[in-house]
Amino acid sequence: MVFYVVYLPYLLAVLCILSRAVSGVVRNVSIAQGQSTDRLVFSHFIIGITGDRRFASDYDDDMKRAKSVGIDAFALNIGVDAHTDVQLQLAYNSAANNDMKVFISFDFNWWDVEQAVQVGQKVTQYASRPAQLLVDDKVFVSSFGGDGLNVTALREAVGRPIFFAPNFHPSYGTDLSLVDGLLNWMAWPSNGKNKAPTPGNSISVADGDQIYINALSGKAYIAPVSPWFFTHFGPEVSYSKNWNFPSDLLWFDRWNEVLVLKPRFIEILTWNDFGECHYTGPLKSPHTDNGASKWVNDICLRPHNGWLDISKPFIAAFKAGDASPNPHISYDELVYWYRPTPRGVDCDSTDTCMVLANNGSGDYFLGRPDGWQYMQDSVFVVSLLTSPATVRINSGGTVYSYDTLAGANSREVPMGVGTQSFEVLRNGRTILSGTSLKQIVNGCVCGLYNFNAYVGTLPDGLSDPLRPGGLAAFEQGLNVHNCHATPSLGIIPHPNITTQSTVSIAPVNSPAK
Repeated sequence: MVFYVVYLPYLLAVLCILSRAVSGVVRNVSIAQGQSTDRLVFSHFIIGITGDRRFASDYDDDMKRAKSVGIDAFALNIGVDAHTDVQLQLAYNSAANNDMKVFISFDFNWWDVEQAVQVGQKVTQYASRPAQLLVDDKVFVSSFGGDGLNVTALREAVGRPIFFAPNFHPSYGTDLSLVDGLLNWMAWPSNGKNKAPTPGNSISVADGDQIYINALSGKAYIAPVSPWFFTHFGPEVSYSKNWNFPSDLLWFDRWNEVLVLKPRFIEILTWNDFGECHYTGPLKSPHTDNGASKWVNDICLRPHNGWLDISKPFIAAFKAGDASPNPHISYDELVYWYRPTPRGVDCDSTDTCMVLANNGSGDYFLGRPDGWQYMQDSVFVVSLLTSPATVRINSGGTVYSYDTLAGANSREVPMGVGTQSFEVLRNGRTILSGTSLKQIVNGCVCGLYNFNAYVGTLPDGLSDPLRPGGLAAFEQGLNVHNCHATPSLGIIPHPNITTQSTVSIAPVNSPAK
């Protein structure tokens, strides 16, 4: 996507064998009373990379997948690309055909805050379409950024009631009296200055919740939920950016937070921002390549769809007002993820970002991404179970075994180089088992620092490789010549390796020892 400015936190260094149950620690932040009780879930969708779509049906799979997990509407992020109106028309038509809703989210990295009238005119252009999201009988409108926009002029330009919930920042001193709500983009932990948190300088996502809730004084809050953040654009592109925010089990922990928080709205960040690795939608959806394929392709046959699976019972619980997703789990599934390499691998001699690059703001980037040292060398597992079971994780030859309760529970175990395999047993019988297509290697994937996450599931999900358009810029900037713009993983799993040792760890519902 674009150069996002994020402000957030991180609780450093969780023990690798720490159990986290659904009842885990979350901050008890209360939402002001008096607002409407309808709860909606949005997902942020980047229109800027969809210029190669030609028909409304090119959006159908996205609409159907989102609807199947309970997402109510796509926030269509738009800049000022020449293809914007064509793609908005296709997306609105597909949403109408699939009983979904959409709304425009203006990206003020490209729009100017002096363009309030033009923004209003764009809203009017689509406001009467059947798929337009209405909230409280008003046309729903949002943004990325936009502090300083003349909201009165915007409303007058639209000429009909709008529910305006932009991504304004309370810390900027922006006048919030004319908004109906706010979107918070602070979905990842940080130091508050667009870098990873450091000891003594950490802002949590829950801290951001409190800032926005206090500023809104009872108006609608759009709480962010996101699984990951890693971006690695080097000097081969004009907007070099190279950092990660500690994510690890963020996806699971954050869903549990919002069930307690109970905001009016949730926005998943994002559906298809492949460049920042927080995508939860399918890679095969038609899109152009801005260079992100270099750290996405090697993860391709099992993309991030498993994260979407985890969201389904949580979304159902959110809409029902439940504090737990457990009543909404109807079948057994195991979702696992990990980075393709340990965090300490040295790729300086081959990485695309090794040349100093200036992004225009005075920040310089070296090959190793900022915040690398705060990512845990762990394999992360979330079990969604209908009844208690035993989970076994074989990471590079060491087997970790633990008992877990029914419902949604998470675990992390130390990452081992080599094959990764998983098994779920109940009453002495294996009910789920499989070996990941992606090994962990003690080296550099295509010569790069790659902190993207490989996400797999048991039972296996569908193969989902990037299409040719999504691989078009794969070799741009690469300093190695043995990687090519083709799907990189085979369809046959690696054979199981010989177990070297077995470690029994505490049940997931018990304190870690």
